[in-house]
Amino acid sequence: MGRFDGQVAIVTGAATGIGYGIARRLASEGASLVMVDLNGEMGEQSSSEIAARGTETRLVVGDVSESSTAEEAVKQAIDFWGRLDILVNNAGITGVDGNIWETPVEEMDRVYRINLRGVYSFCHAAIPAMLEKDYGRIVNIASIAGKEGNPRMVPYSATKAAVIGLTKSVGKELAKTGVRVNCVTPAVVHTRLLDELTPEQIQYMVDRIPVGRTGDIDEIASLVAWLSSEECSFSTGAVFDISGGRATY
Repeated sequence: MGRFDGQVAIVTGAATGIGYGIARRLASEGASLVMVDLNGEMGEQSSSEIAARGTETRLVVGDVSESSTAEEAVKQAIDFWGRLDILVNNAGITGVDGNIWETPVEEMDRVYRINLRGVYSFCHAAIPAMLEKDYGRIVNIASIAGKEGNPRMVPYSATKAAVIGLTKSVGKELAKTGVRVNCVTPAVVHTRLLDELTPEQIQYMVDRIPVGRTGDIDEIASLVAWLSSEECSFSTGAVFDISGGRATY
């Protein structure tokens, strides 16, 4: 028996990196999946890989910043399985490396739409389905940058701080229900998200981690799996660091 037998999860940004690791972990413990990603080719490949291990999967190809993508993901879960138990808002981008005076306002808009508007849209669409059964788990992937602020990453740091604030607010809104809302704040994890950053920026982030290394995708997925489970019953609106000792508060 798996922890998530009979449950249905939506994971955004599920085709690669942390999102794929989370999807694979939830599936390994029994969850059926709606995998959401902008990259249809990679999404098909990742969905097929997980399905080949015996998991029922649905793929939604779309931009998380568009509310229609969130609505379609929830519709797929309800139409195909009749329920939605878990939402993991993982999709995000780092944005282009640069000081604020060098970075166009349009870049802030681009990062905001994916990192914050996307989380808002998916929570907005998913929560009514969870409230119908008075049960649900929402896990938002923020970042240690949202707590400390990384220089030359203002749009990323600001939007991840906003995800933390959103998590705390929604957690309080739902505290009297069976829905729990938490977020995870990883330090740097080596995924394709780092492709937009310079080697110097990546080294800056690694140098600030007392453990002295980047995080591992499976380590993030393990924490998310607990936060997605029935075992996580007394934590909501909370921030869980997984930062190799970098977090200072």
